[in-house]
Amino acid sequence: MQSINTKDHMCFACSPHNPIGLKLKFKQEGKKVYTTFNPGEEHQGYNGFMHGGLISTLLDETMAQWLWLKEIPAMTAEITLRYSKPVPIDQELRVEAACISEYRGKVYDMQADLILSRDNSVAVKAKAKFMPVDFDKIG
Repeated sequence: MQSINTKDHMCFACSPHNPIGLKLKFKQEGKKVYTTFNPGEEHQGYNGFMHGGLISTLLDETMAQWLWLKEIPAMTAEITLRYSKPVPIDQELRVEAACISEYRGKVYDMQADLILSRDNSVAVKAKAKFMPVDFDKIG
């Protein structure tokens, strides 16, 4: 396994050291990885609703963490989101991710759902392709 420098790790989504980050924490449950998040006023797009780009960040990071927890460092190659409901602020959200398939360790097909706590409905679905990255060979 390659070495990854976590000393100055400042991931916007998951680092506890990033002062403006989301500070997400992840858990594994069966074949899924999940996190919860409570968006506040600072996470708004339209008044009272979460910004779509931050929603994308939640889904993308949860899929990436599924791979990370299996010691597969990877980056998003492609992502598609389907927004079916507005995501209100001031309500706990649950984001779940799982691997759909993998192709010879070169591409991982992932999926994720953003679930609203008020009625357990899925507000946003994501599908993505992740490619493994050797951090020792880049930048």
